[in-house]
Amino acid sequence: MDRETRVFAESYFRGLRGRLPSNVCRTPGRVDFIEKPDSFSYTDFFKGYLLPNVPCVFSSAFTESWGSRRHWVTPSGKPDFDYLLQNYGDVVVPVANCGVQEYNSNPKEHMPFRDYISYWKEFIQGDYSSPRGCLYLKDWHLCRDSSAEGLFTLPVYFSSDWLNEYWDALDVDDYRFIYMGPTGTWSPFHADIFRSFSWSVNICGRKKWFFFPPGQEEALRDCHGGLPYDVTAPSFLDSRLHPVCEHCSPPLEITQEAGEMVFVPSGWHHQVHNLEDTISINHNWVNGCNLANMWHFLQQELCTVQQEISEWRNTMPDWHHHCQVIMRSCSGINFEEFYHFLEVIAKRRLLLVKDIGPGEVECVEGSGLGPQQTIFDIGRIAEVLASVVVNPDFQRVDTSMFSQQPEDLLQQLEEVVAATESL
Repeated sequence: MDRETRVFAESYFRGLRGRLPSNVCRTPGRVDFIEKPDSFSYTDFFKGYLLPNVPCVFSSAFTESWGSRRHWVTPSGKPDFDYLLQNYGDVVVPVANCGVQEYNSNPKEHMPFRDYISYWKEFIQGDYSSPRGCLYLKDWHLCRDSSAEGLFTLPVYFSSDWLNEYWDALDVDDYRFIYMGPTGTWSPFHADIFRSFSWSVNICGRKKWFFFPPGQEEALRDCHGGLPYDVTAPSFLDSRLHPVCEHCSPPLEITQEAGEMVFVPSGWHHQVHNLEDTISINHNWVNGCNLANMWHFLQQELCTVQQEISEWRNTMPDWHHHCQVIMRSCSGINFEEFYHFLEVIAKRRLLLVKDIGPGEVECVEGSGLGPQQTIFDIGRIAEVLASVVVNPDFQRVDTSMFSQQPEDLLQQLEEVVAATESL
């Protein structure tokens, strides 16, 4: 990031005046296709897609050097089952049954990878049908469970990734996933976890995407207030079940080919279908551009929990604490952990900003995100943390055991923001 881009971004967020970035994004009439890596910079992506929060598709030229595209795929473009079995056969993987609805998702089981490949081969031989249902290997943490070295190279456009930076620092989890499945497997209508961004690359195969911009999901709710499970189902057209659906614009549709990379913006609901036998690599990520969206989402999640158990508010000891416990169980994070997430990233950026010397504030394109990105990150953390510390529910969290009190960290960040404003 260069200084001009940083100033541009800071001006953009000031102009929001407290509104969420995801609520002011424009709805494009089509999804842009980025063809040539040599003529598309990080600044181009940041200004054109990341900051405005709109989707785009990168051509297969951006991933042509990936090892997974060479090793996991046969010369005819199909999954190389023999190679995959040789390298991952004994790994236990999560598998969803696309033919069974469990709330707005699918039930999962775990099985050895070799058993899933056996099922997949039988499914193909059975003319893409099986009495076991339509099984989809989803959310496999290959990078966490075994070496992924040489399989892919993180594109620079997605390298400001606080979510995986945080979990890597803790060394307990990540949000990097492998998906594999035959023709007909699919992911139901959803928005990504924590209102994160995501990117998805087809190593082989083709996908059909249906995109709905933030806020449009409200027009898709059924007569009971629930969001849809499948926006392609015939019942979705029943005005008695979906009385306000007529107010919803048609989705943006993308057909993603082998090797292509899709950028999924924050808060965009989507549904994805595999049109062929497909393998994809997918990452969820958060950074300064969608941090406020994440914080807003967590406040909504807590509010939902509080409403669900409101009848015990006056009789349950530590009711507010129990709400945080339930929220963490349902969402994977609560206010305490969100603060720790901010703290870890903030302290890493504060260490970096100390090393910025005279003449070192500009970043040469391709050499990393650089000092200006560090300064931008600190400003974004400070703005969101300022909202966190005055939140009444966060103020009920016991911070006595925190390594640094939130108010002290905020003061430190604000001092750095003031000191680096002119850099």
